[in-house]
Amino acid sequence: MDRHQVFDRNLLLTRRLRAWRQHGNSADFLLARACEDLEERLSTVERQFDVAVDLASHTGLAARAIQRSGKATTIVRVEHARQFLDNAFPAVVADEEILPLKPASIDLIVSLLSLHLTNDTPGTFLQIRRALKPDGLFLGAMAGENTLAELRECLLAAESEIYGGASPRVVPFADVRDVGGLLQRAGFTLPVTDIETYTVRYDSAFALMRDLRAMGMQNILIGRSRRPLTRHYFMRVAEIYAERFSDPDGRIRATFSFIWMSGWAAHESQQKPLKPGSAKASLADFLKDVEKLEKK
Repeated sequence: MDRHQVFDRNLLLTRRLRAWRQHGNSADFLLARACEDLEERLSTVERQFDVAVDLASHTGLAARAIQRSGKATTIVRVEHARQFLDNAFPAVVADEEILPLKPASIDLIVSLLSLHLTNDTPGTFLQIRRALKPDGLFLGAMAGENTLAELRECLLAAESEIYGGASPRVVPFADVRDVGGLLQRAGFTLPVTDIETYTVRYDSAFALMRDLRAMGMQNILIGRSRRPLTRHYFMRVAEIYAERFSDPDGRIRATFSFIWMSGWAAHESQQKPLKPGSAKASLADFLKDVEKLEKK
């Protein structure tokens, strides 16, 4: 296996398919929330798109959000497994890290809550940008660094206490500044990133972990420990969680942070930064004027 890989993506697909067979879309509330945000964000874009791609959002929710927005004429879904697809939209089965999209062929690409689990995220961004037509838009959301921070802390604390050491148990999520840098490196113009944070409350850590299993979101880190974990360990995790992150009513809090990102494929019509020295007023003159006003 490539030493640069962080995630076991075969295991990710296996667990997502198992979650889909056992639970269907019963735990898709985070994706549903992201789709609400997507529809709102698309409503502010003063453009119509001929062909849109819903990339690896795992259910039809994102495609339907694009459809409700009225911004796209044709919507195509791209998913890693046929089981995630239905007959509502044209579809392609492909890994999001190896996109089968022709260069400059798509007007809008949307991806919700999947790209943080790619091993070559810079390369995936580059493929997305190349697939866009000039002045095409990429709009996506991925999990940010504060996601499941409480659970991560409790898992590490319990493991250190019981086993005398700890291994990574929660995926390392991205920082918003790093994501902005990746968009720039991939050649997107006018890149924008921002964060939406949601707090979900549960009766216990066990209820949270049940939801994560229903999403297929267990540990897929290649460097994860293979040590079997006992019931005692998980009981201690739940106790620490309740001690550190519970509200007065006894329910616990779980943080989910979405990094929203957008970028355009370059086009001559887009706004460009001014060339150095082309400004008609200098900062020094502006500061002098401010100083004069303050003395009056």
